[in-house]
This record gives sequence, structure tokens and C-alpha cells, in this order.
Amino acid sequence: MSSFAERFREQGMREGMQQGMQQGEALILVRLIERKFGALAPHLRRRIEQADPETLLRWSERVLTAGSAEEVLQ
Repeated sequence: MSSFAERFREQGMREGMQQGMQQGEALILVRLIERKFGALAPHLRRRIEQADPETLLRWSERVLTAGSAEEVLQ
């Protein structure tokens, strides 16, 4: 039983770390967009907070060339 509990705890820790990393990436993206384009509309902030890691990475790269916050999140 202890090996099951250990695996369960390790899985929970991994999932928690992944969620924390995703939240950190979303926060950085929000800050970059706001630095470049100004305050972010609430609906755009929600899209960022709900995005998966691959999407966050793609959007983060677009910040460099986009002309608006909306263009980043296309």
C-alpha cells in the first residue's frame, strides 16, 4: 500500500509543479503584453490563464513581432 501512496503523492507533486510552471508562464506573458501594448482586457487575460503550455510558448514568441495584444493571441 505504501508504494501506491508514494506514486500517488509523486504524481500529485508533478501535476502541482506543472500547474505552477504554467501559471508562471502565463503571468510572464501578461506582463510582456502589458509592457508592450498597455493594459490587457479581462477576456484576453482569461484566455492566457486558461491556455496550455504549447500555446503560451507560441504566444510568447509572437509578442516580439505583433502589432497588438489581439494579434499575439491569434
